[in-house]
Amino acid sequence: MSDRVVLGQVHALLMSLPGVRNAAVHLVRYGPGDRRIVAHLVTRTPTDELRAALESRLPSHLVPARLHRVPHIPLLPDGSTDLRALAELTPPDPEPEKASVPEQARAPDTGTPRGPTTVPVTPKQHALLLDELVHRDPGRHVEQLHWRWRGPLDTDRFTAAWQAVADRETVLRAAFDRETGPRLVLHTHAGVDVVRHPAGSVGFRTLRERDRRRGFDLTRPGLLRLNLLDERAPAGGGPPCVRVLLTFHHAVLDGWSVWVLLQEFYRAYLAGGRLPGGERRPDIGDYARWIAGQDTAPARDFWSSALLPGAALVLPAAPGPATGLSGTGRAGVRLGPVQADRLRTWAAACAATESGALQAAWALLLYRAADTTGPAAVGFGVTVPGRGIALDSVERLPGPLMNTLPMTVTVDPAAAVTRLLAELRDRALDMGSYEWVSFGQARRWSGRRADEKLAESLIVLENRRRGSDELRSALAAQGISVGRPRATGARTLFPVTLSAHRDADDGLVLTAVHDRSRLADGDASRLVAQCARLLRELPGLKGGTATVADALAALAEEPRVRMAGAPATSEPTRGDPRP
Repeated sequence: MSDRVVLGQVHALLMSLPGVRNAAVHLVRYGPGDRRIVAHLVTRTPTDELRAALESRLPSHLVPARLHRVPHIPLLPDGSTDLRALAELTPPDPEPEKASVPEQARAPDTGTPRGPTTVPVTPKQHALLLDELVHRDPGRHVEQLHWRWRGPLDTDRFTAAWQAVADRETVLRAAFDRETGPRLVLHTHAGVDVVRHPAGSVGFRTLRERDRRRGFDLTRPGLLRLNLLDERAPAGGGPPCVRVLLTFHHAVLDGWSVWVLLQEFYRAYLAGGRLPGGERRPDIGDYARWIAGQDTAPARDFWSSALLPGAALVLPAAPGPATGLSGTGRAGVRLGPVQADRLRTWAAACAATESGALQAAWALLLYRAADTTGPAAVGFGVTVPGRGIALDSVERLPGPLMNTLPMTVTVDPAAAVTRLLAELRDRALDMGSYEWVSFGQARRWSGRRADEKLAESLIVLENRRRGSDELRSALAAQGISVGRPRATGARTLFPVTLSAHRDADDGLVLTAVHDRSRLADGDASRLVAQCARLLRELPGLKGGTATVADALAALAEEPRVRMAGAPATSEPTRGDPRP
């Protein structure tokens, strides 16, 4: 009987016990020939009663159960499970993950004793740690990718392959020590969290949201985990299908890095869970040391004059009343391939990029939200790859290199749209030499006060790379096909984050991830729809003579978007961001 079938039977058995509200079941290898089923239960039933009920229902092919721990997990006021408390449960053995690693998946022994090493955190990481302390939201800065795996999937081989990646990549063994700096601790070993769920045991959306809300304990290594959800067999037959959910934290990884790790994982899976070679160098420790060793004088000189003087318009919507909502919302819209290609062609004809066109449309929305006349400066955050630095092999270095920088630009209703595009392009090129500078450093060096907002929104253009054709062919030879990972979008330091990416059909997908206490769901949908409308309209304007006022006329009949003010405690950039 396969492991998947046994796990499914155990999960169904546990959920049938009296008083059990939730159960997570997985297989752990404690040593050669010692494989045990470990279950985390949420229940109010006393241990003795639960054991008796379990033993009375055990089928003959399962060994007698031994209940190591049946904790009391409180329910939340709305009657739901406290999922964070559930996530904090650990298997009963001291370090089962370490024992579960197959020998072939471990890093080679060099004969030199090693222990954890520490390096300084980057300014970006320091800002994320401060933000976590302020907001206490486990889902902030947590990103998720998901895709379908069609064909056979061996759970042990899958886990061993990810463990091989973790043994090679220092970033997957990183954690934070808050007490001494803070510092980034690079551990010598960290287990990989892989859980497989039987078909029908949980809905994918529920699983995805539950895993996001679980968050991460940043003081423990392993800031990436995976869930596998079996899908029911198709009625007409066909290969089995599994939904793969990969969850990670932006304090140690960005989207580009996860793409690198995925290629390493597929190579390890094809090799039976092995990954030849030792640790990658340079690694995240080398990157942290590179950042700490930079001479900041040129960057200080640049940022002292890079931002426009005076206060900028930063709200993407007009001030409005409190929403009465909470949590994170998402709103999206798509430009078809023809519209997206038209936009890219127009931007190129204006000596600009697709990213510049997106920033121009957002700048127009900021200007419109202020309901002003005459030229005015607007401000928002932009992301940069962070890989244009003098560090060997940085293009394949997994880490939190993607960075956020402030952008300010003048919007003049009488000026040509092409002039706005050119100004955004030139500012982006100038900032390219300082991709490693944090948002907080740029603020401080520009001479801005701590309470002066430079941005209330962030623009992200995701450059998703295609997978290797060689790897795809090798997987196909084993009857496996894998879909293109899709991102759900992460809650950032900003109340509104607009991300854009090209999908498999070369369309342009816009997604707004927003703080629902600031922006209601309906207003978020209207905001992203208005941005999409501008992107559709811009290529149709009269060449180089069309003005900003001409572009804004396309939104003349559109309703105003409203946005609530920020609570006094939610300022994300308060304080000195330096470690």
